[in-house]
Amino acid sequence: MDTDTLSMEVFPMGKTNPPYAPEFRQQIIELVRAGRDPASLAREFEPSAQAIRNWVAQTDRTEGRREARSASAANGEALTGAERDELARLRREVRQLRVERDILSRAAAWFARETGAIPSGSSGS
Repeated sequence: MDTDTLSMEVFPMGKTNPPYAPEFRQQIIELVRAGRDPASLAREFEPSAQAIRNWVAQTDRTEGRREARSASAANGEALTGAERDELARLRREVRQLRVERDILSRAAAWFARETGAIPSGSSGS
C-alpha cells in the first residue's frame, strides 16, 4: 500500500467545487437585486446562500453601491475600493502633517531659546 492511497483512506479530502462562471454569478446577483431570496436561490441552484450573499456584497463594494450595505458596514467595515484608497491616502497625509508639525514646534522652541525670548528653564527668582 503506497502513502497516497493511505492518505486518501485515512484523511479524505473535502469536496471542492470549481469556481462558478462570472456570467452565472452575475445572473444570480441580478436575481437577488430583483428581490429573490439568496436561500431560495441556493435551493434552486447549487451555490450556498452565504456564497450568494458574499457575491452580492463583493459586487456592491466593487460598484460603490451604498444601499446594500449591512449594519456592520455602516461602521466603516465595508468600504469601496475608491474609499479604501482615499482613506489610505488621507492617513498618509495626516501622518506626514503630524511629523511636520512636530518638527516646526521643536524648531520654534529652539529659536525662541536662542534669541532669549524664553528663559532656558532656570527661574530667576
